[in-house]
Amino acid sequence: MTSSPIRAAELRPSGPDVPAVPPAGPLGALGRRAVTALSFRNIGAVYVWLLIVVLFSVWAPDTFPTSATVKQVLNGNAVAGLVALSVVLPLAARVFDLSVAYTMSLTSVLTAHLLVSTGLGPGAAITLSMTAALLVGVVNAIVVVVLRVDSFIATLATGALIQSLITMVTNDSSITGLQLLATPFSSIAQLDVGGITLPVLYLLVAATAIWFLLEHTATGRRLYATGFNSDAARLQGVRTDRLRFLTLVASALLSGVAGIVFASSVGSGSPTAGTPYLLSAYAAAFVGATQLRAGRFNAWGTVIAVLLLGTGITGLGLATSAQWAASLFTGSVLIVALVLTGGRIALPTVLRRRKPPQHGADPTTDGPLSVPSKEL
Repeated sequence: MTSSPIRAAELRPSGPDVPAVPPAGPLGALGRRAVTALSFRNIGAVYVWLLIVVLFSVWAPDTFPTSATVKQVLNGNAVAGLVALSVVLPLAARVFDLSVAYTMSLTSVLTAHLLVSTGLGPGAAITLSMTAALLVGVVNAIVVVVLRVDSFIATLATGALIQSLITMVTNDSSITGLQLLATPFSSIAQLDVGGITLPVLYLLVAATAIWFLLEHTATGRRLYATGFNSDAARLQGVRTDRLRFLTLVASALLSGVAGIVFASSVGSGSPTAGTPYLLSAYAAAFVGATQLRAGRFNAWGTVIAVLLLGTGITGLGLATSAQWAASLFTGSVLIVALVLTGGRIALPTVLRRRKPPQHGADPTTDGPLSVPSKEL
């Protein structure tokens, strides 16, 4: 005689005193998604950003909590945002490009030189400068991808070569001239709408394009696969070398745009234009990797991090703090971001390995429906 299995519904208590369990509907799922999206784990930098705003509003109540400060943060960090976005794509493919700051300086100086010394128009000067940026990207890609030199060392060496060329041509002196202050070149960065300048729009356009590429295209998925495990991606047919090549070229082009925007905004070509942006760019990229798509370099997380860093630095300036405070703030944020990024990637694995087997579960697994630990 066989016994029929008892269904879970038959074991459920019933009666007038037992409250009914409502089925999980679309509103419940929407609420869970909202809670996840607004959690500190997902957008912790936003809450830290708000905390910084409150702190400086109390510290400098007469100068910080104003609309002028908001415009200053947006306008003053648009170029920094472009440089930060320029390193997102290489980092997504696990490639470092430390030459972005020097490429920015190169296009800034070259554009100014062509406008002031040769009499070329803005269109021709910008075209030649972007061609130089493209050449830098191709050289970086050949050295890293074709010659198999470590990207960290290769791009640092390329940057040193670029800086030596800039110094040889300019003798470490900024290039100025009326041509840089006249329209239409000055309008590239100084034209504003309601106090918000055009570089803010460039930042939003670049962030949207990178976000769409990484999140909504097959190329973006292949980039992430290359960054997480290039060998496995290559075995799956992903052309990892070509992707790394293209990310280095794209990085040089975007940093070149940042240099031209910088020259337009300050009205001169500076041989050290990009140097102050290198640390903040990587700080923003790594902080951004802890936001929205934890463990992945992404565009909007980077923009949030740029504004967070920019708000802190602006607040320190308005609070009349020491000059070294800005660098201390940026470096501290970068260290904390690296710790958080590493912890968020490694912590789940540690918990899975140490989690005791549940009742009724196979002790060789982490749970009833999990994969054996030795396969993870």
